Amino acid sequence: MNGIEIVDPRFRSFALPNAPLETLAEGFRWLEGPVWFADLQCLLVSDVPNDRILCWTESGGVSVFRQPSEFANGHTRDPQGRLVGCSHRQRCLHRTELDGTITTLVDRYRGRRLNSPNDVVARGDGSLWFSDPFYGISTDYEGGKQKPELPATVYRFDPRDASLSVVTDDFEGPNGLCFSPDERRLYIAETGTPFAVDPVQHVRVFDVSDDGRRLSGGRVFCKVDTGYTDGLCCDDEGNVWASAGNGVHCFDPSGALLGRIRVPCTVSNLAFGGRLRSRLFLCASQTLFAIYVNRRGAQRP
Repeated sequence: MNGIEIVDPRFRSFALPNAPLETLAEGFRWLEGPVWFADLQCLLVSDVPNDRILCWTESGGVSVFRQPSEFANGHTRDPQGRLVGCSHRQRCLHRTELDGTITTLVDRYRGRRLNSPNDVVARGDGSLWFSDPFYGISTDYEGGKQKPELPATVYRFDPRDASLSVVTDDFEGPNGLCFSPDERRLYIAETGTPFAVDPVQHVRVFDVSDDGRRLSGGRVFCKVDTGYTDGLCCDDEGNVWASAGNGVHCFDPSGALLGRIRVPCTVSNLAFGGRLRSRLFLCASQTLFAIYVNRRGAQRP
């Protein structure tokens, strides 16, 4: 079924037998950080080693949104609709204001420089949660070799008072992250240390405190069988869609594998978008793919 692998019979209702895996554009170096702008009907993605952010539309294809991008990686939108991004080169979290100017939100923790913010998600209360591994400063390919000053960490940043707090630091290499639809869970991909012979292949799940400021738990939620998990997203039923070395793996809220979408190269990240949030956009190495599925991306409170 068009590269669809059914592991659990429930996944049959997720797949559309007449919806192919579509190649939208190719010829990039390493795509990352997809974010959908429903009001503009466009997708922004980072071509990290080429130091640029690209914009894709159905009618116009791919154009350059920003270059240089300071080796931008992950993106999200805040509750006001502004673009929030992670910069490897500047080792910071920044925001694009509605007038196009760029504001550095945070670049230090207790006086020490962040490593290379990798992925970021916004919560309904306006707080920004982001991973800060070493990947962007480990080589010159994705931002430039620099010396880390802090351990690999996941942070919560509150723009209302500019406070930055550690929510978990027991990761070798925290990577992609996403909230459940009700924002009571946070899923975080663990990808291990750079250049590890045996990459870590699991996703962990944490409970979010009632005040939305702290995490607890952190059990292993699921594992992929090929490569490692980088990007994550949830549909409106709470199923978790995870990137992997052979495509996309879909897990139910208990962590049970439902099925896979086979892709001929490594998928780094993914995002729901399209008119009804039922089109899954895939950043897959040098190619941007999309496929329609019978589920909609989560709309959180």
